[in-house]
Amino acid sequence: MYQYFNGLVIREGTRGIPASEVEKLFQEAGWARRIPDWQKEKYTLMFEHSTWAFTVWDEEKMVGMIRVISDQVMAANIMDLVVSGDYRGRGLARKLVELCVQKLPHGDWFAHTSADNFPFYQKCGFEVKDLSQNGTCAYYGYMKAREEGHR
Repeated sequence: MYQYFNGLVIREGTRGIPASEVEKLFQEAGWARRIPDWQKEKYTLMFEHSTWAFTVWDEEKMVGMIRVISDQVMAANIMDLVVSGDYRGRGLARKLVELCVQKLPHGDWFAHTSADNFPFYQKCGFEVKDLSQNGTCAYYGYMKAREEGHR
């Protein structure tokens, strides 16, 4: 599936994501440094073993991504969410989280992240228990389902 968002293309899928593009985003985020060539296949494999993933493209350049591990019934974990610096502030990260939550709207969602990112996840509807600590943000879909009369 493809969709357009603010002049960019969002692609859904866990296959065919170039390891080199993932590595560039991870390096920019400070998540990867000096990875030996023989280990770079992990950037492809981590997507292939994920439940859901969305990538954002500006022509041939990947400028954002999110990937999820889930049982597809009750719970899901956002594993990685990153948007290139030049593309921040355009609503891309929030759109990626929305697309993920739509996959399991009445399930429980978790995002383990640093306290700096808590305000972002709160804007996406996640709860934060202790703003002073690194930890997990949670989105309780079952509560939303009750509010909407589904449970």
